[in-house]
Amino acid sequence: MTGIRRLVLDVLKPHHPSIVELSTVLSVLPGVHGVNLSLYEVDQQTETVKITVEGENLDYEEIKQSIENLGAVVHSIDEIAAGKRLVEEVQTLQER
Repeated sequence: MTGIRRLVLDVLKPHHPSIVELSTVLSVLPGVHGVNLSLYEVDQQTETVKITVEGENLDYEEIKQSIENLGAVVHSIDEIAAGKRLVEEVQTLQER
């Protein structure tokens, strides 16, 4: 199968629901094999989280809508991988 296999999203969310609840909602979407949420910043009313979703033929619009339904907003797509297999990033000499 081809299509989107990994999405890394920068998301701003309210304190409630928790990242546990958000990850549970995302983990049951069609095509999703795994979800990882990392908390990066906590403000008085919001939290910034990085969400990594892996699977097969991921539907970005469905994932985005599920996030928005919980009162959060996607700031950016920080990484996307598509195709028959995942390709890991390799550091170049300039990045070292």
